[in-house]
Amino acid sequence: MKRRSFLQKTTILSAASVMMLNNTSFSKSIANTFMQLVDDDFKNPSANYRPFVRWWWNGNKIEKTELARELKLLKDAGIGGVEINPISFPSDTDDMGIPSVEWLSDEWIDLLKFTLDEAKKLDLTCDLLAGTGFPFGAEFLEGDERAQVVVTAVKKLQGPLKTEISLFDLFKEADPATLSPYMGRKMEMLALNIVPDPLNSFDEVKNITDKVADGVVKIELPQGKFAIYALVKIDGFMKVIQGTTGGSGPVLNHYNEKAVKKYLNKITDTIQNRIGPLAPNIRSFFVDSLEMEGANWTSDMMVEFKKRRGYDLYPYLPFILFRTGRMGNTIDLNYAVKINPEMEKMLNRMRYDFELTKAELFRERFSISFSNWCSDNKIKSRAQAYGRGHFPLEGSFDMDIPEGETWLKYGVGEEISEKDFTKYPWHLGRGNTMINKYVSSAAHLKGKKLISSEELTNTDMVFAESLALFKIAGDQSTISGITHPIFHGFNYSPKAAAFPGWITYGGYFNENHTIWPYFKLYTAYRARQSALLQQATFFADIAIMAPIGDMWGDFGAQMEPFPSRVTPPYQMLVWESIHQNGNACDYVSEQVIADASFDNGWMSYGKRKYHTLFLIEVKSISPQTAKKLYDFVVAGGRIFCIEAYPETSLGWFNHQQKDVEVNEWIGKLKQYPERFILISKPESNFKAWYQAIQTKYGITPYVKIANPNTFISQVRYQTDNTEIFIFNNSSAHKSIDLDATFSPEIITNKQAWLWDAVTGEKYKLAVKNGQFKVKLYPADSKIIVYNSEKNGQDWQPIPELTPQAQKLNLSWKTEFKHMNGTVKNREFTQLSDLKDMPDFANFAGTVTYRYNLQVLNPAKLKYLDLGKVFGIAELFVNGKQIGVTWYGRNAFVLGNSLKKGNNAIEIKVTTVMLNYMKSLTENTIAQYWANNSKRKEQPLQPLGMVGPVNLF
Repeated sequence: MKRRSFLQKTTILSAASVMMLNNTSFSKSIANTFMQLVDDDFKNPSANYRPFVRWWWNGNKIEKTELARELKLLKDAGIGGVEINPISFPSDTDDMGIPSVEWLSDEWIDLLKFTLDEAKKLDLTCDLLAGTGFPFGAEFLEGDERAQVVVTAVKKLQGPLKTEISLFDLFKEADPATLSPYMGRKMEMLALNIVPDPLNSFDEVKNITDKVADGVVKIELPQGKFAIYALVKIDGFMKVIQGTTGGSGPVLNHYNEKAVKKYLNKITDTIQNRIGPLAPNIRSFFVDSLEMEGANWTSDMMVEFKKRRGYDLYPYLPFILFRTGRMGNTIDLNYAVKINPEMEKMLNRMRYDFELTKAELFRERFSISFSNWCSDNKIKSRAQAYGRGHFPLEGSFDMDIPEGETWLKYGVGEEISEKDFTKYPWHLGRGNTMINKYVSSAAHLKGKKLISSEELTNTDMVFAESLALFKIAGDQSTISGITHPIFHGFNYSPKAAAFPGWITYGGYFNENHTIWPYFKLYTAYRARQSALLQQATFFADIAIMAPIGDMWGDFGAQMEPFPSRVTPPYQMLVWESIHQNGNACDYVSEQVIADASFDNGWMSYGKRKYHTLFLIEVKSISPQTAKKLYDFVVAGGRIFCIEAYPETSLGWFNHQQKDVEVNEWIGKLKQYPERFILISKPESNFKAWYQAIQTKYGITPYVKIANPNTFISQVRYQTDNTEIFIFNNSSAHKSIDLDATFSPEIITNKQAWLWDAVTGEKYKLAVKNGQFKVKLYPADSKIIVYNSEKNGQDWQPIPELTPQAQKLNLSWKTEFKHMNGTVKNREFTQLSDLKDMPDFANFAGTVTYRYNLQVLNPAKLKYLDLGKVFGIAELFVNGKQIGVTWYGRNAFVLGNSLKKGNNAIEIKVTTVMLNYMKSLTENTIAQYWANNSKRKEQPLQPLGMVGPVNLF
């Protein structure tokens, strides 16, 4: 039964039939119908479960014929929807003389309407970026509707000294290293102070703001070290990053609610006044990267601060701001004068208060306004609701479709030490960024199953993409809780555009890509995963909380998902080690704990329940949170404090009394040493550390993993009568044995199944006493389902190679079909990596390996194993296609394809493009992404079939 027909049938349940849900047999019938629904969608996923793409409308140089062509192209590749994303035209690219269509002009709106109509014909879903580029902004914004930032400029001086300093020099010093400065920005000196170095009391600070005359301030200093502190406000300090015509003006002031609503309503009013309601033709409005470059101000910021925090921050503001650079990240912790430790503690508390106030205002004035605007237009909200100074968890609460992001970088699939992993950019070796677990946790806490991810974002290894690498990064995204990938991205690029086409970013999703004919294999794989997971509930019974408050106080809020600092650096290894050892967790926060209830050993928030909480070096909390932690432990829950107990309160106002309250509650908690436990972090090997905690404290995993491995992780999902597990191997090179034993309550009265997301088939598993053993090959994954179904085909995996296997040491006749149209033929007596052969090091395309095999007894030869292959391998026997491998083990079931006597064997290997692109020295675009000296030069990639090839 397909999803639509099922939903139609379920809507006609009468009140009487709903009452029958209490009847056991009726409930079982509904459950079986639901399972059949999942089965159908898994086998043949409908469009809404298929991956989407971010569709860059490069420079808005769009026209109908090309829009229609690209939609059809995406449909044929297995894509289910597009995120329409107008963006600037890529530099150094020939625009073929095609004019830009101004965003929100009548012509642009008409083209949008055409696109929506064409997409509807193809059963493709459309999302729409609420703007152009990122973050939101436009030319029509005025005055304080534009983003504002307050920054500190510090100039250190040595007395005795008599001099004068121009405001121009101070403004120049204050001007942050913004990626995208707005030329119309205006600077205003808010305060000017002389500060001794070191500073021991604020009584020593001398305000000289009123001494400024004609743009100059005269200064006379006695003997000693001093600094001039300038507090500078910059109005309209940045323009939209990569905005296109009509939307490339100053960035919106996201803290100004009136401006936010004006901006959003301008979009819908302009579009809908011309073509009518966008709903239901638009599924969601989208918020892309909130790269606000440290924006921190609006006209009533200090008024709101005093109202919320209880004191006036303004005199201390110059001393809580750090020197900032690109994206607003702190670039120099030693920029200011030295301050005594007690004053530093005070300023840290005030800095936390400022960050908290900003985050509250941002959520109230932007996030909720955006969500309400979407709802008013009957369109869903979809957002990357994080950035610098936003709540990493609660920011996603208000969004219908919360979104994270998953990147392709060198290191994904490779062996990465924990030490290297904790260095910037904090997710080396992982596709999923550290924000994904926050985003998915927020969704779980709010009962949302549709969790999207900007996926396979690629700026480092463009043209080196392989389907196997896509799978590793995508599976890591799934493990972090994502259920809906949105590939980043598909460039609007006319068919006649010069090779390789228009490219705003990497992620070369294009019909000119060597792997494009096989791309639908990967889209089908992800679609089947999504069809399953979006209809189930993510399981977690452990909660973790990071020291966000401490970080905000010590270093200021960071730019997520690429913070310049993580507190503590190993934070992500905690949740990973929990999953690597057969448990699962969600992030929580003080707000979540404050709104939770506690009973019989459980912390409950909505439908989420947790029996254990890990505090990751949380040193400061509010007294209210400390009390709630006590309530949890008294109710039978357990808390592990890693490295430190909470010992102080957050914020400055009345902090002495709050510190006393926190310590009183922590003292009471310490009276339960068996449930309020201080533990140390390991020096290394977090997976073994957590396994030891499991054993010592009796944390029962739902699946016991005998030999935890950094590359092996898992997640668990549930429906009313079904248990779903996904295991993945994120190594690009290693095969790893998985020995997993499921807990008795999972397997009782249920049958184990392997659901193959690559083929859509499902197979019955013979699992004795809940123990499942399998070899996970590189980039491999397995979906294990436990349900009440009993009948089905047994799983027959391809067996391992044995000493009796027949190694094919034959002469290979090889044809090289280059993507540039040339063809070469060679004969090889030994297989090797083509990149090591001078004649083929820069090859890209399809290599066909051919040989004639003499067979005496074909009944005894069932399998062919190609060994190591760098690329997508397609096997033909006697002209018949046997199959395709694009990750993991390159082995095939031959069935009855061999015959007695001569057999024609063909193995087609499709390579990545990079090596060829590196050789195109006259192609500016190819060189920018492959060899540009301003970027890290990409290495040559291995190519072709290396073997050994075995018949068995």
